Amino acid sequence: MRVAFVGKGGSGKTTLSALFSRHLAASGAPVLAVDGDINQHLAEALAPDEEPAQPAPLGAHLGEIKDFLRGTNPRIASREAMTKTTPPGRGSRLLRLLGDDELHARHVGNAGGVPLMVTGEFEESDLGVACYHSKLGGVELYLSHLVDGPGEYVVVDMTAGADAFASGLFTRFDITFLVAEPTRKGVSVYRQYRDHAREFGVRIAVVGNKVTCEDDLLFLKEEVGDDLLTHLVHSPWVRAAERGRPQDGGLASLEAHNRHALNVLRETVDSRPRDWERLHRHAVEFHLRNARAWANEATGLDLAEQVDPGFVPGVTGVGD
Repeated sequence: MRVAFVGKGGSGKTTLSALFSRHLAASGAPVLAVDGDINQHLAEALAPDEEPAQPAPLGAHLGEIKDFLRGTNPRIASREAMTKTTPPGRGSRLLRLLGDDELHARHVGNAGGVPLMVTGEFEESDLGVACYHSKLGGVELYLSHLVDGPGEYVVVDMTAGADAFASGLFTRFDITFLVAEPTRKGVSVYRQYRDHAREFGVRIAVVGNKVTCEDDLLFLKEEVGDDLLTHLVHSPWVRAAERGRPQDGGLASLEAHNRHALNVLRETVDSRPRDWERLHRHAVEFHLRNARAWANEATGLDLAEQVDPGFVPGVTGVGD
């Protein structure tokens, strides 16, 4: 299952992404954490007391990723003809989660015992000439070509705020958890995300964070309503970890209420049926949008021809 964590900057979405990934990994479930935020802090959140093994960033190797994923697909003549939205078709290399292939070997590291992919930092050479979303192309292509099964998890820490809507990546998830603090600013991003997500049938659930009292919880319930799934209380455990002083016992020593909230998140994810047709339909829709908006002109090709009619990954094929 593909899970995204979004929210206002400072809401705690990176912390929640890390806690949830560690929670899944501790249960023995196959999980891949992906840092898709312009501020690359997920590795530190996963392993606050160690130097994580950083993988090769996706954003710096997009050409090689395209070469690998296009495989023998006759509809994609070259890496230059392939955009971040190009959907897979017959001949494309489809991936198994954490599979034995060169993409995973090169781009998966480890942080706190959790497999980790990173998009890479915004480089000085990008300033004034590039959008950070160009670096997210590797994540978008990875998810489009991934055939993950039941009980497997990809957890993506997304960019802050409604900026996540700057690409079609927001439609690639089975569920999106929006992290909201009990403040007016904290829930303002929720309203933006709710309205945009509704247009595409994207399921969101709100996770309250940094709740300190009953008034905080009542505020979230009044502002968010039925979309409020669960909440986490102020956590001395998290604060200690963020200061580089993790408590003995690891995640098992996290506050009982917060451990319960993580269980609620997993139960919600596991109850969400995978809809391969919807995921692929959105991938094709955004590919055609990008083709019309800029990509046809940029490549000199009609990129609508890259769409393989009737092909749906996970339904009509699982690989070469």
